[in-house]
Amino acid sequence: MQAAQSTIDPTEVAKFEAMAAEWWDPNGKFKPLHMLNPCRLDYITAQIAAEFDRDLRGTTPFAGLRLLDIGCGGGLLSEPMARLGATVVGADAAPRNIPVAQVHAAQSGLDIDYRHTTAEDLAAAGEQFDVVLNMEVVEHVADPLTYLTACQQLLKPGGLHVCSTINRNPKSYAMAIVGAEYVMRWLPKGTHDWSKFITPDELYDLLRNAGLDPVDRKGFVFNPITWGWRLSDRDLSVNYVTASVKRLSSC
Repeated sequence: MQAAQSTIDPTEVAKFEAMAAEWWDPNGKFKPLHMLNPCRLDYITAQIAAEFDRDLRGTTPFAGLRLLDIGCGGGLLSEPMARLGATVVGADAAPRNIPVAQVHAAQSGLDIDYRHTTAEDLAAAGEQFDVVLNMEVVEHVADPLTYLTACQQLLKPGGLHVCSTINRNPKSYAMAIVGAEYVMRWLPKGTHDWSKFITPDELYDLLRNAGLDPVDRKGFVFNPITWGWRLSDRDLSVNYVTASVKRLSSC
């Protein structure tokens, strides 16, 4: 089989490779993701429950669902999805992330299929999922449309795609780059490239062109007083998340 076209940006992969060992340190270089994770999980679980008519009060409400966490890193989202009963594949283009994720899952007693691979290669292999989580990845790839098309191909018809990224405007530059990388030093300098940020309207257009139907979007808003994140229906000015479904007629 011919190798799939890759949208991997080697420079971006190298950034996260260098931080791989710190994935599970809540005060380390991934502190922003640890802080954001409860808010991300609230959105993801609500969207999955609504799309597949699952009761989140159950012990394993996502049993029977096959889920892909693309750009899984150390497994911050893969592990809670597995605890909720989903059959989880975690994929990452940075090879050093995979053993970190595997060791932590084993220590947590979780069976998660972690792989050093790409969305394009998984799609070329014919893999299919009910849910694809695509969180904080699209702003790091070389070709967002090709990448999102691969994510669409990985979904079963009617499947759910959840994608989060960062808006592109002066406020996002001030907060996601100057604030997070230079002032708070939550992330190493150069983690993000502002020119790769994507506005909500641009992402909706990309999703539609990839064969997905956007059904929802919300903002992730940081409150410096409570030092926590919340979901917002209106404020998508910096971090935001979208939900879209694969058209039933899509192949």
